Amino acid sequence: MYHVLPIRNFSIYLGAIVVLSSIVAWSALSQGVLTLCLLEENSMAGPIPRLSPGDPNSYSRPDLVKVTKIDLDLDVDFDRHILFGTASLDIQRINSTADSLVLDAKDLTIKQVKDEVGSILAHTLDVPLGSFGSKLTIALKITSATVVIEYETSPNATGLQWLNPQQTSGKTHPFLFSQCEAIHCRSVLPCQDTPAVKAPYTATVRVPKEIVVLMSAQRKNVSETEGVYKFEQSVPIPAYLIAIVAGKLDSRVIGDRSRVWAEPDVVEKAAYEFAETDDFLKAAESLAGPYVWGNYDILVLPPSFPFGGMENPCLTFATPTLLAGDRSLTFVIAHEIAHSWTGNLVTNANFEHFWLNEGFTVFLERKINGRLYGEQSRQFAAIGGWNDLEEVVNTLGADNEFTKLNPDLTGSDPDDAFSSIPYEKGSVFLWYLSDIVGNEDFEEWLKTYIKHFQYQSIQTEDFKTHLLNYFKDHRMADKLDQVEWDTWLHGKGLPPYKPSYDYTLAEACTALKNRWVDWIKDGMPQPAPFSPLDIRKFSSMQVVEFLVQIFAENIPEEAIKQMEKAYALNDNHNSEIRLRWMRLCIQGRWKEQVSPALDYATSQGRMKFVRPIFRDLYGWEEMRQKAIDAYYAHKDQWMYMTAYAVAKDLHLEEKKD
Repeated sequence: MYHVLPIRNFSIYLGAIVVLSSIVAWSALSQGVLTLCLLEENSMAGPIPRLSPGDPNSYSRPDLVKVTKIDLDLDVDFDRHILFGTASLDIQRINSTADSLVLDAKDLTIKQVKDEVGSILAHTLDVPLGSFGSKLTIALKITSATVVIEYETSPNATGLQWLNPQQTSGKTHPFLFSQCEAIHCRSVLPCQDTPAVKAPYTATVRVPKEIVVLMSAQRKNVSETEGVYKFEQSVPIPAYLIAIVAGKLDSRVIGDRSRVWAEPDVVEKAAYEFAETDDFLKAAESLAGPYVWGNYDILVLPPSFPFGGMENPCLTFATPTLLAGDRSLTFVIAHEIAHSWTGNLVTNANFEHFWLNEGFTVFLERKINGRLYGEQSRQFAAIGGWNDLEEVVNTLGADNEFTKLNPDLTGSDPDDAFSSIPYEKGSVFLWYLSDIVGNEDFEEWLKTYIKHFQYQSIQTEDFKTHLLNYFKDHRMADKLDQVEWDTWLHGKGLPPYKPSYDYTLAEACTALKNRWVDWIKDGMPQPAPFSPLDIRKFSSMQVVEFLVQIFAENIPEEAIKQMEKAYALNDNHNSEIRLRWMRLCIQGRWKEQVSPALDYATSQGRMKFVRPIFRDLYGWEEMRQKAIDAYYAHKDQWMYMTAYAVAKDLHLEEKKD
């Protein structure tokens, strides 16, 4: 997933003692067998403990019984905003004495559970615990090899976004899409919702006839006249990569292995924007090895999608904010393509090791950039990443637990820990190691690492052991032995090393920034010595870099108005430029720009763009209530993750379901 900007540490606490005195609910089944839904007595106050030995955020126990395959048979109900049907789970007893299967479930209605021969299996669904949902325990028979769970989702499922026709571009049909990372798949289906478990899946999905269904899998059979779609994902994946979309969609071929999907009135623009996808794929393969997923399609979602992209196998989800018209923001697609190896093939075992997904992917994404556009381009992108890293550390605080590469997520939803830290600090760590052993040798190791750990879920210690063993006879082995591993992995704040970046492409940005600073120091004499020629030869990302640098100078409102007069930035609709420009206007307290800034922030749901605007306006006391009013007016149009995060940024402390 392409990263979002930082948020504060909001570990989940049980704020009061909850006492549920042996409440037991029974429901009779037609076969005369009773299913037990146990709401255990709960007298816990204080931090939530680790939910299982292998994953602080999952109840599941794959060390006892593991899910090895998932088969979904689902109907999409747009009227009720639910999915309903069955999830059939093939299982393997890891511990031969285990007599139950433990799953994660969030706001699911479990109707009944059977085995492969139709015998009813008793189950318990514990009281939900914060945002983690409930532990679903299914009693197994000695012969049980498959568990078939009949269920339906909640209209408020945190992993699903339901849009009415007016919220779509075409405004004629409803729309559904999912976002299961980090721990939201449990709201879509009962599963072992930990990245430690990887399983293939198949699915049959029924929808109204005019609706198209796509999933993170290969389409195997389509009956559009009957509205039935069948899918198969043969490569084992973690639950968070299960994805579904249903809506009025069209597609265009953009490469030998790729199509772009979008609403009909957006698809041509998307096809132009992502025409370089094949080049990205070939560059990635040269760095990471063969692409094993078959097709690589891109889906452009409606604006409420909360991320830049999501690396769902076979079907990357992308935000429409990437459609700049000049292909300047397609680095996000390079990032999602890189995830096909780092994250999807080699996966973090739990989200305390999230940097193994994202730090490696940023490193690989920028390698792709360098292969296609030259080393200076890679270096320039890394400079922007370092700027993001400094901002996130300043925002979170250098002593924050979530500034570690390996944070402790006991009692914390991984959503609360999301920031640029695992992306940028992780990438810098790999850059540092590459500087030690040499670029070519490190690239060769990267291929070996991916091949060795593909189809597996690993922890940081696995990476470290493999790296040191690979380079044990290398001429720089003694330097690797001197790496401050504990500082890098468990230290807070900025990393202990900053690469010596090539600032060639940033020099023009710095020179222009200095001209503005000097003019301001001189009292802003008129006529101002600035014109559109200043940035005419800049790339879009050089304009971004200039705005980032000038933001650090905290320039006055009068200077910002002069900048608008010279560069007409209000008319620039590149989303990355627009974010930095709106933030600069807010910083300078230009009141007339507040409404356009809020219009920009509420016109889409990408957290990278929404949250900084609201966070900055919260810091402007005069405009704080206006930001809060805008939040309440638009929160229902956003996906759950965005609405929850912005509420935290505005200190509204809304309860996380």
